[in-house]
Amino acid sequence: MPITLFLSLLQAMLGLAAAEQPDQVRTLVVQEEVIMRIPVRPRPIQPDAWEEQKGPKCIDASTIRGAALSGRESVDFMLYDRSRIRAELSEDCPALDFYNGFYVTPENGKLCAKRDDIHSRIGRSCRIERFRRLVPRVLAR
Repeated sequence: MPITLFLSLLQAMLGLAAAEQPDQVRTLVVQEEVIMRIPVRPRPIQPDAWEEQKGPKCIDASTIRGAALSGRESVDFMLYDRSRIRAELSEDCPALDFYNGFYVTPENGKLCAKRDDIHSRIGRSCRIERFRRLVPRVLAR
């Protein structure tokens, strides 16, 4: 099957899944490769409400429930335990919110800094440089 046909079919399958419930993380397995579509919420109104602390090298992909853009070079992952992890990207990654989501392909169920990329739905990829743990500014002091 030509790769262009495969990619168009993949987008169609993910698009149909997203039409049902657009605010949920979707997982698709294609030939033993896991692809996750992560919905993106608009940029937060109060970006200074969080304080960054040292973060993990990897996060378990199954704990991601959504994301919010925090800048042109960072994305905040919202986890099921109500915590937030900021992914700092290697470069400006425009259009992450243009189609209301992006894709990640975790290895072994983990999304890791210096290894994994975030793929916008228009085809651009941005490497995750590091993760930072976000703590509400009120609790951090």
